[in-house]
Amino acid sequence: MTAAQAKALNYDASLLFPTLFLVGIGIVMVYSASSALAMKKFGTDTFFLRRQAIYSAVGIVTLVTCRHFPYQWYRHLTYPLLALAMAALMLIPFSELGYSAGGASRWIRFHGFTFQPVELVRFAVIVYLAYSLSKKGAGVERFAIGFLPHFIVFGAFAGLLMMQPDFGSVVILGALTWILLYASGVRFSHLTAVLLLMVPLVYLGMVSAEYRFKRIISFLSPWDYPADHGYQTIHSLMAFGTGGLWGTGIGKSYQKLFYLPEPHTDFIFSVIGEELGLFGVLVILVLYAVILWRGMMIARNATDDFGSLMALGLTAALGLQVSVNTGVTLGLLPTKGLTLPFLSYGGTSLLFNMAAVGILMNIGGEG
Repeated sequence: MTAAQAKALNYDASLLFPTLFLVGIGIVMVYSASSALAMKKFGTDTFFLRRQAIYSAVGIVTLVTCRHFPYQWYRHLTYPLLALAMAALMLIPFSELGYSAGGASRWIRFHGFTFQPVELVRFAVIVYLAYSLSKKGAGVERFAIGFLPHFIVFGAFAGLLMMQPDFGSVVILGALTWILLYASGVRFSHLTAVLLLMVPLVYLGMVSAEYRFKRIISFLSPWDYPADHGYQTIHSLMAFGTGGLWGTGIGKSYQKLFYLPEPHTDFIFSVIGEELGLFGVLVILVLYAVILWRGMMIARNATDDFGSLMALGLTAALGLQVSVNTGVTLGLLPTKGLTLPFLSYGGTSLLFNMAAVGILMNIGGEG
């Protein structure tokens, strides 16, 4: 076996094992969190378990495929990916394929399959920013070259996301854009100025919708709104409190019994806290920390700017998702419907996150 062949077969253990461990925990916890809900809605307690197992198997295939797909080829896919992401977002409000749930239209449904375009949007924007910024060179410091075109692309996607509405995803996409612009050398004065200009827009976005404003108010004092907007936070905190140090045991969560909303998706971390306790929560966080640390090392040691920025973007996206989801469940952030990578039920999120790990391995393998 040649050195090149051995290198191609190499899988970064510090990425692979934590990812597979989290996926395995996710399958178990999705079943535990969803069994009662699945029995009530579908007459079988394994409905979500079977689907999550299939998603996980497809996710592993996706990871392997992306590990061996040369990351440099994404340069040629940059604008097709942007166009596809834009088209997917536009299908939601402007076609019969748009699917609504919980007062928001964020999915495409076709022949029983649902797809959440925001995952594709996030990936497409990362690829675009990595490609565009890496070829700007010293021109990245100029406002019209380094900042303006990238902010326009972000603004176009943000406008479509607000139509769903998905204010939280706009904030995350904005944070990703800011991080990559900063890392590529865009002037800090330009980035600071746009932050100051965005403050009143963010404020208007929060107060323009009554439900969003109430979420902020209830976040500050959830116990004053136990029956409505503070309900989710209160029961999530109760789950963590009940779990204590070692947890109540797998399958023994009380809050999953129709108290916590979406216990197998948005609030699966709360069920983990209740059933596995502080010990289980710390294990989960350590696994995420290892993945994020390795992603940052890959970004730092990449052989070219495109690979470095792409690795940074993928790692930051994972980190932001973990931070927001865990922050919401622990009452540190206002409620936002966002899945927890590798653990929450859902095919779209799992596949894109597994793809991200595969791409990180490919970038790292070139170093």
